[in-house]
Amino acid sequence: MSQLSHLNQQGEANMVDVSDKPVTTREATAQGFLVVSQEVIEAISDARIAKGDVFAVARIAGIQGAKRCSDLIPLCHPLALSKVDVQFEIDTAQNRIKVVCWCKLNGQTGVEMEALTGVNIALLTLFDMCKALDPGMRIDDVGVTDKQGGKTGHWRRDTV
Repeated sequence: MSQLSHLNQQGEANMVDVSDKPVTTREATAQGFLVVSQEVIEAISDARIAKGDVFAVARIAGIQGAKRCSDLIPLCHPLALSKVDVQFEIDTAQNRIKVVCWCKLNGQTGVEMEALTGVNIALLTLFDMCKALDPGMRIDDVGVTDKQGGKTGHWRRDTV
């Protein structure tokens, strides 16, 4: 088992020194689902949510969330992201909305945390905008689905 990188030799939390790592192109994709009622699916599809265009607002929120990841997660490095993309897909068969966040940069550390933060903030924004219709919504199955770059190369989750 490898050692946890955010602990020093005394077992204390510490920020990893990435200064000796090479700059490479790094990308990560995370996804998650908002499980909702049929009423929410119909209201979003018909643009009847009182707070406005839920996907436009959640997209901006997800991008902002990815950019602010290091302000939220204590040991994350502040990163100059070159691209953040947030996409949505309505799954009427399972009454859920899929949210995907993809982040990219040229840097010395990965962007998995930024992609996860972006997808979670977008999901939370959708929840906030739709909670009047369905306070029982559920955020589900959030995780990294793909990452590239760095010494570990390309990794993909088996079940996406």
